[in-house]
Amino acid sequence: MANKKTRKVRAAAKARPSGKVQKNPKSAKSTTQPLPESVISQNRSEGIRLFKLAGRPTREQFVLVYGERGPRMTWAERAKAGVPAAKFQAALAAKQSER
Repeated sequence: MANKKTRKVRAAAKARPSGKVQKNPKSAKSTTQPLPESVISQNRSEGIRLFKLAGRPTREQFVLVYGERGPRMTWAERAKAGVPAAKFQAALAAKQSER
């Protein structure tokens, strides 16, 4: 009889996971803080404002003026490339006249 009881105790110990083991420890998470929604909406509205200022260009026009990475660039990166949003239509006209 003691043998059956020992088996049950061992089986129960195997079935229960130990409480000390964590699969997803909190310390492994990223420590970067997300931006507040107000900052996100301000950045988005600024990007939309610059998009309107540039004349609502299509992806093909971005590629023509800025190159292959044009559609994926931010407006700050596009300005560093030499063509800010305010000068986009002039640069587009120059590129199209070259064709």
